Amino acid sequence: MTQLQAAKHFGVTQPRVSDLMRGKINLFALDALVIMATAAGLHIEMRVLEAA
Repeated sequence: MTQLQAAKHFGVTQPRVSDLMRGKINLFALDALVIMATAAGLHIEMRVLEAA
């Protein structure tokens, strides 16, 4: 799948897919990452723990 195809699937632009592929995860809001992961067919689980 090309970045352009992935962008269309995830509902984002190709440069956003490029950012994600380069590991620039800090440029994304948590909800955007969850939406894209769900679009990729992944199941999301989140846990919040007290700091050690």
